[in-house]
Amino acid sequence: MSQKFPIISVTGSSGAGTSTVKHTFEQIFRREGVTAAMIEGDAFHSFDRMEMKAEVQRRNEAGDNTFSHFSLDANLIGKLEESFRSYSETGKAFTRHYVHDAGESELYGVEPGKFTEWEDIGQDCDLLFYEGLHGAVNKDGFNVAQYADLKVGVVPVINLEWIQKIHRDRASRGYSTEAVQDVILRRMHSYTNVICPQFTETDVNFQRVPVVDTSNPFVARWIPTADESLVVIRFKNPRGIDFSYLTSMLHDSWMSRANSIVIPGGKLDLAMQLILTPMIERLVDRARRARNG
Repeated sequence: MSQKFPIISVTGSSGAGTSTVKHTFEQIFRREGVTAAMIEGDAFHSFDRMEMKAEVQRRNEAGDNTFSHFSLDANLIGKLEESFRSYSETGKAFTRHYVHDAGESELYGVEPGKFTEWEDIGQDCDLLFYEGLHGAVNKDGFNVAQYADLKVGVVPVINLEWIQKIHRDRASRGYSTEAVQDVILRRMHSYTNVICPQFTETDVNFQRVPVVDTSNPFVARWIPTADESLVVIRFKNPRGIDFSYLTSMLHDSWMSRANSIVIPGGKLDLAMQLILTPMIERLVDRARRARNG
């Protein structure tokens, strides 16, 4: 953690909805006049698209059917930790871009499935913002979590997470349901050993829970809508959280535990604005005072 150069880390697995949460953060940054340097977790994959396919095949042939982008050794976790450490100490980090599709290829001048060159970021920014798979890792000698001042988990119940991933990968990446199911199965080992433990490190978790039947996510025709969901918001340290204010502002919400509030799914964006805006303001105000003092 850093007084002068704060880091916000949003962590969730593929299909969890971290991109939607990132959009809410961007809205807050614009409204509050906060300048943020951005890191996407995909930038720290160890392999480009073709290399990853080859590595997965090699691992499968060697009897390892658990290797995936969730795996620590499929990512440059040490390099990510170094980027976080560098920013927390100097206000300068480094990243690159993983080019997903033709649109990004035109923007970055690199073919889809490849990486851009590494570049320095963070100069004259108020904070560093990360969104990806491993922003709160504290495992196997890696401790990315120690450098993040605000850690946010995005954790739909697992069947909903799978439905969102299946629909996204079929629509935007052309995968079959069977292909996505194979990916899900391959990822389960690291999901339980790498992804889930991070949510004990996070300061706030947002977990969407559908109130419609999602018992077989592999045949679900639609993604449950926000109005067909509840969201459980869990605070690691509830001290200082004004639950009375939140429940009064978020109609039909209630406290389920001393550190948790349940809200209608359609109120998620408002809840995030109410909860995260003062947290961001405190981080930025503290940092600006420290840098100017």
